Amino acid sequence: IAHCVTRVELSVTATSLLDRDVASKSDPFCVLFHEVDGNWVELGRTETAVNNLNPVFGVKFQVDYHFEEIQKLRFAMFDEDKCATQLYEHDFLGEFVCTLGVIVSNKKLHRPLTLANGKPAGKGSITVRLSERRLISTVYAPLWCDFFGKSDPYLEFHKQGEDGKWMLVHRTEVIKNTLDPSWKSFTVPLISLCNGDVDRNIKVLCYDYDNDGGHDFIGEFLTTVSKMSEAQNSVEFDCINPKKQKKKKNYKNSGIIIVKSCKMSSNPGHFNVCHQVGIDFTASNGNPREPSSLHYINPLGSNEYLAAILAVGQIIQDYDTDKMFPALGFGAQLPPDWKVSFSPRCRFRCTSERDRFLNPSLRLALSIALQQYFTLLIITDGVISDMDETRDAIVQASKLPMSIIIIGVGNADFAAMEFLDGDASVLRSSAGEEAVRDIVQFVPFRDFRNAPKETLAKSVLAELPQQVTQYFKQRNLPPRNSAPE
Repeated sequence: IAHCVTRVELSVTATSLLDRDVASKSDPFCVLFHEVDGNWVELGRTETAVNNLNPVFGVKFQVDYHFEEIQKLRFAMFDEDKCATQLYEHDFLGEFVCTLGVIVSNKKLHRPLTLANGKPAGKGSITVRLSERRLISTVYAPLWCDFFGKSDPYLEFHKQGEDGKWMLVHRTEVIKNTLDPSWKSFTVPLISLCNGDVDRNIKVLCYDYDNDGGHDFIGEFLTTVSKMSEAQNSVEFDCINPKKQKKKKNYKNSGIIIVKSCKMSSNPGHFNVCHQVGIDFTASNGNPREPSSLHYINPLGSNEYLAAILAVGQIIQDYDTDKMFPALGFGAQLPPDWKVSFSPRCRFRCTSERDRFLNPSLRLALSIALQQYFTLLIITDGVISDMDETRDAIVQASKLPMSIIIIGVGNADFAAMEFLDGDASVLRSSAGEEAVRDIVQFVPFRDFRNAPKETLAKSVLAELPQQVTQYFKQRNLPPRNSAPE
């Protein structure tokens, strides 16, 4: 199975970091680690912010995002000691640990930093912002400035957030002791630069670098990607210092920014989904008080239903704001009348009757799928009493923004489930209508009984990103960027 991988970009800022220096402030830098086989492996590190307890790091982290995996990340802050050669020799300022899935689902995380013993790192906090490398905008160079004396200039590109505040997107290198610096070309995601809107304002600021961290402001200007893209040979912008402009009547500018070229290219985006779990409570599962039951509440461990929910839930929970999913039970007897029913509650008694298998869950899922992309996870022992109606419903669901994941528990014959999974051949309704796309992924739990739960989750969720992107591509629509429920 070909897995969908998206490269994402993580921006880091911090506030109120611990001050570990005596004569000055800390010189922080951030190191990103990811967990590999229980060990932390370094992915990269930012530049050092000299004498700054509230750093805004210009260097971004590029990470490959795998939807179907748990990717654990650790952001660690250190105070640079120029004499130190090993990372542990720098003063530790605090850390934050989370999964990449949490960052992807939230887009922006603001969390307190903690020390190695778990205690707060003073009032220190970290903010991590995510941008997808979906559209790339390049290239900016060079700048010529008419200064009275030589400077050590650098540029900062900022975008305006929904709250009206400006946020650093990119910082160039410092060019030492010059009046006419030329910076290296660079690439930056368009979604990072201007939220994908080529007419959205971008603020470019020019500073004169000082070793003590008190960088002198030279000037600024506003532009857009559209304006910069107009550059054939070059396009010029006046670099204005508002304070000097107010004081001096003959003031023109503090230099000229020359954009020599700006190009764009595109790649596909990512998606958000909402989830629903359907659980089979029919009599074929057995009495939950007996060890032979698939629903047996084992005091020494979990049954296959619970193991399946935990394996998949640990992945998809990151994309849910309240960590609660609709859980739909079918084939159960519920109080007060104890009739066999389809219900959103999961307390149950075994019954000799069999409720219809997929249709109640499908009907509810179909109604929600009309509003946003929807995934239905069904955990069952595999018996289908209404195959024609079930495949008719799936064929109709293939036209909607919806995917169905089925986990078969127990040792039953799962031939019917494999038939619904359209990997071998296109699923057809009882009337012969073909599904417009494969939306069903079936996985037998027994194949993963002795494997880590992460392996089951990968197999279960492997096809979901492709199914989602296929739906939007077929309709030539961008994925909705609404928060998952």
